Amino acid sequence: MLVGPTAVGKTAASLLLARELGGEIVSADSRQVYQGMDIGTAKVTPEERGDIPHHLIDIRAPDETISLGEYKELADAAIADILARGRLPLLVGGTGQYVRAVVEGWQIPRVPPHPELRRELEELAAREGKEAVFARLQELDPASAQTIDYRNLRRVIRAIEVTLAAGRPFSELQTKQPPPWRMVQIGLTRPRERLYARADARIEAMLEAGWVEEVARLLAQGYTPDLPSFASLGYREVAAYLAGEISLEEAKSRIRRATRAFIRRQYNWFRLTDPRIHWFDLEEVGLDGVLRAAWGIGETG
Repeated sequence: MLVGPTAVGKTAASLLLARELGGEIVSADSRQVYQGMDIGTAKVTPEERGDIPHHLIDIRAPDETISLGEYKELADAAIADILARGRLPLLVGGTGQYVRAVVEGWQIPRVPPHPELRRELEELAAREGKEAVFARLQELDPASAQTIDYRNLRRVIRAIEVTLAAGRPFSELQTKQPPPWRMVQIGLTRPRERLYARADARIEAMLEAGWVEEVARLLAQGYTPDLPSFASLGYREVAAYLAGEISLEEAKSRIRRATRAFIRRQYNWFRLTDPRIHWFDLEEVGLDGVLRAAWGIGETG
């Protein structure tokens, strides 16, 4: 498993580890599942991938959804298939919920989406704020409310949706069954200001690479900014720029702020104090240092 915040350098590290260790990459990125959303999600390009197989990338259209339970089933199946072929699966990404679900073996109830309920709760949030929806979760399932950030509206709504459909609190339905394979967890980090600078530079590089044109193409295909896929960092801001609602400079400013807030949330999922994760500062050890350490960790367990 290879985790870390956005812009830290996971892609380069994962490609190096996969080549040197005979691995295949299983994406743990909730935004790279969407087809056509390539530049803004920093999706690894076909040229970068080379002959390294990547799994769970480009598996949904932008107007489709994938639940946490669906993702975990697909990830478990991909990992089992890679192992059966004598290869090394590398779970790589920065979506904490995806990673934890696989690593800790979450048993996730399969409850289909309830569009009318979701719409009702989204309208409530629009009228009265996310706190109003969170208050409903607190009433239905206080235990889940203690573990879910009220600002994560999608997670709050999903917990309410499952609770009402199952007739039992969402927290009671989420059990854990550790997976049947040994895992080595590697985390990549950099000093915070250096990480922010890299993220800012990447935003500029994405725009130069055609991010605005990518969003314009998605909009022309009929995809709208209110879709969950457009919650990916920057897509709604770029769409607002294309609609003439904000300037490009304002869009970039908003994307930078949102990216920094996202990085802080990722460090809440992947804590530097977590003893299960072997952390490496890429500013200090570089990619070669991570590779050498990975060999050593794998040998010692």
